[in-house]
Amino acid sequence: EMEHRLCRGSWVPVTGLVICLLLCACVVDLVLAQIRYSIPEELDHGAFVGNIAEDLGLDVAKLSARRFRIVSGAKKQYLEVNLENGILFVNEKIDREELCERSPSCFLHLQIVIENPLELYRVEVEILDVNDNSPSFPWAEFNLDITESAAPGSRFPLESAQDQDVGTNSLRSYQLSTNQHFVLNIQTRNDGSKFAELVLDTPLDREQQKRHEMVLTAFDGGSPERSGTALITITVLDANDNVPVFDRSVYRSSLVENAPRGTLVLKLNATDLDEGSNGEVTYAFSGHAPLKVRELFSVDPYMGEIRVKGVVDYEKASVYELYVQAKDRGPSAVAVHSKVLVDILDVNDNAPEVILTSVSTPVQEDAPPGTVIAVISVMDRDSGENGNVDCQIPNNVPFQLHSSFKNYYTLVTSEHLDRETMSEFNITLTARDLGSPSLSTRKTILVQVSDINDNPPRFSQPSYTVYVTENNAPGASICSVSAFDPDSNQNAYLSYSILEGQIQGMPVSTYVSINSDNGNIYALRSFDYEQLRNFQILVQAQDAGFPPLASNVTVNVFVLDQNDNAPVIVSPLPKNGTVATEVVPRSVDAGYLIAKITALDADAGQNSRLSYQVLQATDPGLFSVALYTGEIRTIRRLVEKDATRQRLVILIKDNGQPPLSATASIVLTVVDSVPESLSDFGDLTLSPKPPSNLALYLIVSLSTISLIFLVAIIVLAAVKCYKDRETHSGYNPPPLACCCCGGFQPEPPPEVFKKSNLNLQISSAAKVPTNCMEVNGNSSFSQSYCYKACLTPESAKSDFMFLKPCSPSSTPRNNEAKSADNSWNAHSRSASVKNGATTPSEVRVESANNIRV
Repeated sequence: EMEHRLCRGSWVPVTGLVICLLLCACVVDLVLAQIRYSIPEELDHGAFVGNIAEDLGLDVAKLSARRFRIVSGAKKQYLEVNLENGILFVNEKIDREELCERSPSCFLHLQIVIENPLELYRVEVEILDVNDNSPSFPWAEFNLDITESAAPGSRFPLESAQDQDVGTNSLRSYQLSTNQHFVLNIQTRNDGSKFAELVLDTPLDREQQKRHEMVLTAFDGGSPERSGTALITITVLDANDNVPVFDRSVYRSSLVENAPRGTLVLKLNATDLDEGSNGEVTYAFSGHAPLKVRELFSVDPYMGEIRVKGVVDYEKASVYELYVQAKDRGPSAVAVHSKVLVDILDVNDNAPEVILTSVSTPVQEDAPPGTVIAVISVMDRDSGENGNVDCQIPNNVPFQLHSSFKNYYTLVTSEHLDRETMSEFNITLTARDLGSPSLSTRKTILVQVSDINDNPPRFSQPSYTVYVTENNAPGASICSVSAFDPDSNQNAYLSYSILEGQIQGMPVSTYVSINSDNGNIYALRSFDYEQLRNFQILVQAQDAGFPPLASNVTVNVFVLDQNDNAPVIVSPLPKNGTVATEVVPRSVDAGYLIAKITALDADAGQNSRLSYQVLQATDPGLFSVALYTGEIRTIRRLVEKDATRQRLVILIKDNGQPPLSATASIVLTVVDSVPESLSDFGDLTLSPKPPSNLALYLIVSLSTISLIFLVAIIVLAAVKCYKDRETHSGYNPPPLACCCCGGFQPEPPPEVFKKSNLNLQISSAAKVPTNCMEVNGNSSFSQSYCYKACLTPESAKSDFMFLKPCSPSSTPRNNEAKSADNSWNAHSRSASVKNGATTPSEVRVESANNIRV
């Protein structure tokens, strides 16, 4: 506790007496409250009360940051604090009589709440009364009837004056104007209020003077002094020598508050010894009975019963003083007076009141336990146990109630909150008094939880698999990914993107794109199954929180094949623009293998499964073609009447929908015998072609540009030739012939030529720098063909394959295989078809290289 001075106030100074009272009140503050200020009422707005920040030892610069605020139970915000200098000032003019009525002491109870950390202080501001109200009488004129037989010393109570001020400013005394018969006697009630009685000093004589007028003046004790007056008119009556007498001088009774109207409080009893109308007694309230008493109680004029007229509330007054009178009905009747004390008994008729003085909502979900959510004050206007209040909240919420002072509570968090689990709480606060029966009040506090970005996006699937048919339209949607973020507002707004990567050496952004808003993925190009069968893209979903959170998902895209490639004829190929020919001995038996049609289809699955059939034939009954192998065989023996030139047109068709096809034409020449020179290929030798000077000219021209580059070419050529010698024993090609299929053709070893009609060899040895596929077709008199497929050392990744025919003679053949745009897959390293085989082997190539013929 500390002492406070009021010398810094900005109100108009009052007299020395008021200042003395203020100083006394400040001394009392040292004992009664932690911090107390005293100010007079009726101060203007902005009047200084005290430097509360200095008195509490607080840093003025942190008042706003710590949310310094005043909590008051009053209906109006009479006081306020300037957060810039910490000064407590008058916010609204205070009328003490309105605030505390006639209570001897008047206080404003304030609760100071400061956060970070939470601190609570109690401040009492005493409102001192100023003399701003004059005494006033309920009526401007009083009429009294007094019999002339009234004895000196008779007392006649007068109507009391009322002064709304209290203390020294309240009613202090009465004064009666000068007269011959009456003097004034001032009495004091139990509550300290004063009232006047008119005392007859000298006997009255009606015959001398029937009417007397006097002025009654009421003075208060304020400075300056205020007063009020009333005119007293006395009518002198003839004598009625007996007056009624009450059986008690003071009556006392108890009454439960809120008693229903008409409840009997007590019954008065007064007797008059006179007879007739002079002995009939009537009852009424005395003239100085307060107006409030007249509103709450009534007196039966004939029975003397006092009954409840209004609502009796213990919280407003615990005891009432009723002044009653009894008067007979005779002429010159004299009234006698008595006092009735009514004690009011408290009942538990007021439920507790809950006041939310401060609510901090919404609260962030990452707020630590102990964060203040609300400051709550409760009050119960009942007394004793009926006014003691206990507050509780449900146990199933992450909040707790802490009591700092009596009837003051703080609602704080008891654990961490999670908005995704519960976004708001409806906390029911129950305030229950200890009366019997107990009364309670429930108030619901809505606490909203604000979101923070603590949840990354989650995709609906762990991964996505998409199937796209090749030859799709560029710009078409191929799939859609979706993610969900349990956060809210900006933290839940998602944007999609494709992470950087490469597909076949190209950025993934050249293949697909994504709509950042809805996750739709679009193809930017038309896919070709023969070039790209599958690929992966990594999609990221990122929210708009701060900092942003993201998740990734893999999208596997598989390209489905379409039947978009027609079969390609590999052999036999036309020579020099003419139809391919084969020689057939006339002496062959049925089932003799004449030739084999070889075709490839770049598609896959059923789209690449080929079938062969004879489309046209000179003699349909002479030759047949195997459905799946393409082997052309004789159906019967040849006879003399058969034509010597037989033309066949073979249809090669795949199994796709719709099927694609190609045709191959071959001319079969029937001869009687096979020349001896062609019957034995084992004695056939190939003379090497002298090397050309073109390579030399090329080397010379390159050497002029870069000597280093020339040396590299020579070394590379030497290495390749050396490896070729190791692979092909006894096969010594010229240096330049090792690297290309054109140019000089070396003499192949004798085992290359066999008696079979068709021999297909595919070699891909590790020691050979080129992968070669040889297709040799011959008959007894047919020419020999060698098709060599030359591939680079990186053929496993190459997109092209070249097939070139090779002739066993010293002069290379002029006809070269035409290029085709379709690609084909090789499924085996080698395949060979020998003469007389019942089930020919299919030619397959294992590498995924694209071949151009």
